[in-house]
Amino acid sequence: MKVTETLTPSAPPATGVVPLSVPEIRGNEWRYVKDCLDTAWVSSVGSYVDRFEQMVAQQAGTKYAVATVNGTSALHIALLVAGVQPEDEVLVSTLTFIAPVNAIRYVGAWPVFIDAEPASWQMDPARVVEFLERDCRWNDGSLYNRRTGRRVTAVIPVHILGHPVDLDPILAVARKFGLNVVEDATEGLGATYKGRGVGSLGDIACFSFNGNKIITTGGGGMIVTDNEEWAGRAKYLTTQAKDDPIEYVHGQVGYNYRLTNLLAAIGCAQMEQLSSYVSAKRKIAARYSEELHNLPGIAPMRNAPWAASTFWMYTILIEEETFGMDSRQLMRTLGLQGLQCRPLWQPIHKSPAHASTNVGAMPVAEQLARRALSLPCSVGLTESEQARVIGALAKLAE
Repeated sequence: MKVTETLTPSAPPATGVVPLSVPEIRGNEWRYVKDCLDTAWVSSVGSYVDRFEQMVAQQAGTKYAVATVNGTSALHIALLVAGVQPEDEVLVSTLTFIAPVNAIRYVGAWPVFIDAEPASWQMDPARVVEFLERDCRWNDGSLYNRRTGRRVTAVIPVHILGHPVDLDPILAVARKFGLNVVEDATEGLGATYKGRGVGSLGDIACFSFNGNKIITTGGGGMIVTDNEEWAGRAKYLTTQAKDDPIEYVHGQVGYNYRLTNLLAAIGCAQMEQLSSYVSAKRKIAARYSEELHNLPGIAPMRNAPWAASTFWMYTILIEEETFGMDSRQLMRTLGLQGLQCRPLWQPIHKSPAHASTNVGAMPVAEQLARRALSLPCSVGLTESEQARVIGALAKLAE
C-alpha cells in the first residue's frame, strides 16, 4: 500500500492553511519604505542602513555592527576578519542549517563537526573541550589537529532554533588555545545566555533577517563585534574593498555584500517591534509546552535554566513507537489538514555537499534530525490556529 493512502484523513481538511512561520508586518514598514522611495535613497547607502546597524548593535550589546545582504555573507566575512586561512580547521555544529559550514569552505578552510547535546540540542561543549584537549596538539603558538595536521583557528557555535549554546566552557577552552569564537546567532536575535544577549558573547557574531526569522528585511544579515579593527575591515570587504572610491582603486578582492537602504528601512521598523515579537514567540511556546507535555510520544521543546530562548522555531520530538508514526509521517498527515510543519536539517556531517570531511557518526544530532518536527509558530499565529495544531496532535496521539 502506498504511504499516501495510509495518511488520507477520514474527514476533509480544515479550511485555510496555517503556515509554519511567516513575516509579521505591523509597524512603520510602509512609512519608512515610502520615505526611501520619496527621497530616492534606495540603494546601498542611506540613513536607514546606519540606523539599522545601530539598533542591532544595541540589541546585541556590542559596539559595532555591519549590515550585509544576508546571513551567509555575514558569516563569510566574519571568518575572514577573524583570521581563518585556507587549510585551517573550524569547529562547527553539525545540527545546523548548512550556511556556516558553506562559509567555512568559502574561505578555503575545513569544518570539524561537533555533535549536539540532548537537552537543548545545541553544540555539545563537552565534545568541543574533548576534541581540543585530546585530539589536538600545541606547537609553536598554534593548535593542530593530530589526525589531519591542519591548524585549528576558530569555533562556530550555532544558536539553533532561538536557544543559546552553553558558551562558557567553549569560550574558556577557546581562550586557552587562542581560538576565535564566531557566534552564528542567525536564529537567536533576542535570546540571552546567563543574562547576556547572544551576539555579544564571542569575538564576532552574525545575524540573519530572512523572511522566516524573528524580524525580517526580506533578506539581510548583520555582523556585530566589539573589535573596532574587525568592524572596519568587515565594512571594507563588504563594500568591494575600495581604497579610493573616486578613482576606483581596490587594494584587495572585496565583495558586494551591502544591504540596501530600502531593506534596512524595513529592518528598522521590525527592530522597533522585536520585544513584542519575542514575547509573542514565548507565549506560543508556553502554550504548546503546556498542552503537549502529556501527549504520549511527544516531547516538547526545552529551555535550559541558564538561557532565555526566543523559541524562533517551536520544535517537538516524536517517539515513533509510542506515537504511532514517525516525524515525517506526522508532517504529511498534518499537511493534509492544512498545518504546515517541517523537519530539522540533515546533520551536515551527513550532507553530500560536505562528504569530503570524512567524519564518523554523531548519534545525538542524527537522532534529533530523525525525530524533530517544527510546528506553526509565526509571530502572528492566532489562538484558534494554534488550537487547530494542538487539537490535531491530540487526536493523532489517541
